[in-house]
Amino acid sequence: MDDVILRAKNLHREFKKGKERISVVKGVTLDLVAGDCVAIMGSSGAGKSTLLHMLGALDRPTHGDLYFGPKNLNVWKMSDEELSDFRNRNLGFVFQFHYLLPEFSALENVMMPALISGMNRDEAAKRASELLRYTGLGERLHHKPGELSGGEQQRVAIARAVILKPKLLLGDEMTGNLDSENSRRVIDLLLDLNREFGIAILIVTHDQEVANRMKRVLVMKDGKIMSS
Repeated sequence: MDDVILRAKNLHREFKKGKERISVVKGVTLDLVAGDCVAIMGSSGAGKSTLLHMLGALDRPTHGDLYFGPKNLNVWKMSDEELSDFRNRNLGFVFQFHYLLPEFSALENVMMPALISGMNRDEAAKRASELLRYTGLGERLHHKPGELSGGEQQRVAIARAVILKPKLLLGDEMTGNLDSENSRRVIDLLLDLNREFGIAILIVTHDQEVANRMKRVLVMKDGKIMSS
């Protein structure tokens, strides 16, 4: 299918603990299509975050393959340098903790991925400013993270994640530290990005209300996708 942007085939992830091998993800096969909006739910220890990290090419599977785009680019055949560039240009990440750099302003934090990719500073600043205004933070461009609320910090992190217009945004418990109002605003922003820019969304969450707003919900148990 031409609209498949990410295809995972039989992903397994094992970890060593002394002489024991612990299997955390057990044979997950999954397709994400352009414009998809998917939540993965499950109890702690089900393997959700481990799976998300593999789908985001942050962690290599013990077994299995990951393909990207209509040309079925095999992600794990890339060198580490190629893989880093691939993630920067095609994927965006938002985690429970925003990981903003405290010594830089909101604008400078959002600019970082663009500058790393080689974009000139003026263009990066213009794009970052537009995104922050889009997220409702036009009056906070020059505030540092410590001067922003938790919800504002997470919106800055989302703007940073999408400055290079990725095909897919991955979020790991991104509303976990937010109250219900800020959680709603963050999910509103994700859905706006999904509708207006066609960015596919894949999030891990414990929050049923958050999951209910996605187009698809996958339930994970004991390392396997059980239902959708």
